[in-house]
Amino acid sequence: MLDEILINVSTREARAAVVQGGVLQEVIIERASRGGLVGNIYKGRVARVLPGMQAAFIDIGLQRTGFLHASDIAPPAGRPASGNGDPRPGIRELLREGEEVLVQVMKEAIGGKGARLTTFITIPSRYLVFMPAGTGIGISSRIDDETERERLRSEMVALQDPEHPAGYIVRTAAEGADAAALHADKAFLQRIWQSIRTRAATQAAGSLVHEDLPLAIRVLRDLAIPGIGRVQIDAPDSYKALREFAARFIPNLEPVIELYPGPRPIFDLYGVEDEIQKALQRKVDLKSGGYLVIDQTEAMTTVDVNTGAYVGHRNLEDTIFRTNLEAALSIARQLRLRNLGGIIIIDFIDMEQELHRRQVLDALSGALAQDSARTQITQVSPLGLVEMTRKRTRDSLEHLMCQPCPTCNGRGSVKSPETVCYEIFREIMRQHRQFDFNELVVLAHEDVIGLLLDEEAASVAELEELTGKPIRLQTEALQHYDHFDVVLV
Repeated sequence: MLDEILINVSTREARAAVVQGGVLQEVIIERASRGGLVGNIYKGRVARVLPGMQAAFIDIGLQRTGFLHASDIAPPAGRPASGNGDPRPGIRELLREGEEVLVQVMKEAIGGKGARLTTFITIPSRYLVFMPAGTGIGISSRIDDETERERLRSEMVALQDPEHPAGYIVRTAAEGADAAALHADKAFLQRIWQSIRTRAATQAAGSLVHEDLPLAIRVLRDLAIPGIGRVQIDAPDSYKALREFAARFIPNLEPVIELYPGPRPIFDLYGVEDEIQKALQRKVDLKSGGYLVIDQTEAMTTVDVNTGAYVGHRNLEDTIFRTNLEAALSIARQLRLRNLGGIIIIDFIDMEQELHRRQVLDALSGALAQDSARTQITQVSPLGLVEMTRKRTRDSLEHLMCQPCPTCNGRGSVKSPETVCYEIFREIMRQHRQFDFNELVVLAHEDVIGLLLDEEAASVAELEELTGKPIRLQTEALQHYDHFDVVLV
């Protein structure tokens, strides 16, 4: 089955799902309260220069200042190298506090960190990415045919303006595109860049100069590949805008864009809603009976592979190999679906045969080749772990849709009822030594009260004898699992 894109648009949220073979592969969510910033261009003001970090904080008018590293700053033409022999100028040679600078968001604000910025502006269109501060022509690595790569390079060189050289990247979608289509894209990008320069010259610092396209149109531009089966959208206004955009820039895709008329929500097709809910869970079941455990932390994401209920049919090594092979394909899909980025550590089940290890890595690499985010995989480490990275540009699905548990404050665990019981006993003794009272009332979660009335009943009786006062146990419905109150009466 050809790929299909489902787009759900509501007043405050837009969602897009990429479905392949009837299986959800990727979901992108954008909310009005947390609008996507990647690709936006701002006129900023340097708020602080940090020589020790070779970086600067830039005020772009958002709640948090953006972070701009020296390596992400395009040096002015003719700027000499730094005096210490380093060919790259230092941050103080590039920026001064109070200086205005045109920057683009390359990574969303994540956690307590502000957005990651760059002055290497890039403006994408259907076939090209324009780099005003760049030089040369780059061809997408996903275009494998060398003849086609050389043709595209020749076409772009012929379109270059010798008096105003700039950099271009030819995108994967340009495979098979003729010179006229490339020229139209180039002219379109030049008009956008001229508009950006004009607005940047007139607007105040801290202003948004250029905003990327709405999610629905952006998905069509970036994810819709030639030969895609269908693009369905459930909002009439957005459908009209999508058709107009396609008619102007991607005419071959206009016939596959459809307005979804069904009475059921569009994301109920192919079980997309159910898959999103599953993607928020730690455990991922494999068809064989094995399973994955995915844990996302501040520093990295870990993936543990287990055989689970799968016992195989031949021998242990074959069982482990087949589980790891299935897990490799599932992991690639989960990384894309959950939008997990940064450092990722995969703990495959130990395999004795080198051939099996190589085949599992090849399966993982092949599955990740479909991912639009850049990935890099290392060999199996001496500890049997696979280390990889995946480019992070926006919040993961979990960070976007969830918040830390109010009971455990994001630790992922709470105190056991037994632990809480012993804390209650210590608190009772503390109150007994400091205050005079007629009775003690213990308010706690029903599981804790149940343990005090059952297994710890003898301990409660001992405390009543020791203090000489009755202890009344009361279930508190609104009490958190590991919280309690000891009230003096």
